[in-house]
Amino acid sequence: MITLHGFAASNYYNLVKHVLLYKQVPFEEHLVYGGSEELMALNPAGKVPVITTPEGHNISESSVICDFIEQAYPSIALYPEDATERAVVKQIMKVAELYLELPSRRFIPYALSGTDIPDSVKNEVRQVLNRGVMALRHLCKFSPWLRGEQFSMADIYVYYVNTIVNSFATKQLDWDVLADIPGMKQWEEAMRQSDITQAVEDARQANLPEFMQKVTAQIQAAHASK
Repeated sequence: MITLHGFAASNYYNLVKHVLLYKQVPFEEHLVYGGSEELMALNPAGKVPVITTPEGHNISESSVICDFIEQAYPSIALYPEDATERAVVKQIMKVAELYLELPSRRFIPYALSGTDIPDSVKNEVRQVLNRGVMALRHLCKFSPWLRGEQFSMADIYVYYVNTIVNSFATKQLDWDVLADIPGMKQWEEAMRQSDITQAVEDARQANLPEFMQKVTAQIQAAHASK
C-alpha cells in the first residue's frame, strides 16, 4: 500500500491525495510537517508531499508523484491517450504552477508575518501572474473540464494551485486573478461540489489550526533570533 506523507493544510499534499482518491488507489496517510527530521529522512529537500511506494521507494515532487500514480495504476486514466492532448494537459499543469502558484507564494511570508509587501514585489508578481492568465485563457476550454469532456490530471492540479492564488495573490493585490480567465470561476465551483474535494477540504480545515500554530511558532522564533 502507498503511504502519503505530509499534512492536510498543504495544497500539494491535497492534490496528490485527490488523485489517489479519484483513481481509487489504496493508501494510508502519515502526518509529518515540512522541514522536520522525520520528513528529511524521507525527502532530503524537506518538502511535502512524499509517497512511499509498496516496494518501499520514496518519491517526492507532486507532478512526479502524479505521473507515477498514473503509470502504476492506469485503470482509471487521468491523462488522455492522444500524445498531443496529453502534452497539453501537462502544459496546463506546468503553466499553472510556474505562472500562478509560485508567484502567489511570494506573498505568504508577508501575509503570515503581517508585514507590508514592497511595491516592487507586487509589480513583479503581477507581471508573472498576467503571463499565466494569458496562457490559460489560450489553453483551457472549460467544456466542462479544462480540456473538454474528459476530466484530467490538469483539473485536479489546477484546482489546488488555485487555492494559493485565491488565498494570497487575490487578497494582496486586490485583484481577482482567476476571474480574468473566462470560465475558471464556474469550473472551480463544479470542482468544489465533488465528494472527493469536500472530503479533502474537511481534512484541511481540521489540520489548519495545528499547522498555523506551528507556522506562528516558527515566525516568532525567527524574530527572536534577530
